Amino acid sequence: MNTTLEQVLDLKKRLMVSVINQIHMADTLIIALLTNGNVLLEGLPGTAKTRSIKALSKALSVQLGRVQFTPDLLPTDITGTEVYQEVNGKATLTFQPGPVFNNFLLADEINRSPAKVQAALLEAMEERQVTVAGQTHRLPELFMVLATQNPIEQEGTYPLPEAQMDRFLMKISLDYPGLDAEIDIIKLMQKEDSNSVEVSEPISTDVIFDAREQVKKIHCSDAIIKYIASIIVATRKPQAFEDSMLSTWIATGASPRASIALDKCARAYAWLNNKDFVDPLDVQHVVHAVLRHRIALSYDALSDGVSSDQVIDEIIKHVAVA
Repeated sequence: MNTTLEQVLDLKKRLMVSVINQIHMADTLIIALLTNGNVLLEGLPGTAKTRSIKALSKALSVQLGRVQFTPDLLPTDITGTEVYQEVNGKATLTFQPGPVFNNFLLADEINRSPAKVQAALLEAMEERQVTVAGQTHRLPELFMVLATQNPIEQEGTYPLPEAQMDRFLMKISLDYPGLDAEIDIIKLMQKEDSNSVEVSEPISTDVIFDAREQVKKIHCSDAIIKYIASIIVATRKPQAFEDSMLSTWIATGASPRASIALDKCARAYAWLNNKDFVDPLDVQHVVHAVLRHRIALSYDALSDGVSSDQVIDEIIKHVAVA
């Protein structure tokens, strides 16, 4: 096992120590970090959404910016704005960077602000830059948006538009922990309150950049590429599977961004498992996180209580492994 992989796995281990019983979330955050992507976390209150992001930034010792999204938030509250200043008696406009100019941006309850504010993140998420008053400003080389939203409090919220949802590499869905995990959470909090938690040296961000280069070299055969493409096309042409309910469940399928994301995430997952190639199981492990926010469900599916994950399960069942 190479040194870079060992350090990334150590990062994952630290994250899992801080966030009990959320292995899937730890995997997803690490994969997003390795593929330079953004993550949407949806979960009930108290499911460690904010805590996990703080733990990740602390382990890497990077700057974390936080924005609490509210209905009265303005786009400049995120991107920054030009402010009037007098320098040596001369009036000048100086750019004042907003919280987006951190390594990690926690967009807390992103669906509580209107579309105009949500759209302020689009350029940052896609191009790693923001444009204010006609001037383009580059974001840090290590940058990731981690947005949270609450699935049960929909009053006073503004659903994210499809274009922005598509910018998130993956979506994590979180639920409440079971009995054993709940006990472990209480014990962890008691340990932290007594200051008896060991503090480890932060992991260098150079490790992440090195890991990204290694992930790019993971081999993805033509057969696996065809398998990935077939999964995405199945979301757009569900009527091809006459022996399933897919055609009545899917209103709109996934975009080409989904194909690219599925390839990147599968390679990152294979690398994390110390492999130099992608197999179908790697694709299947990440496919739910990549697709669950990119498939628009039909009215029939919603009325029958069918979830995006169930639709993806059905797709995997019917798409043949190349």
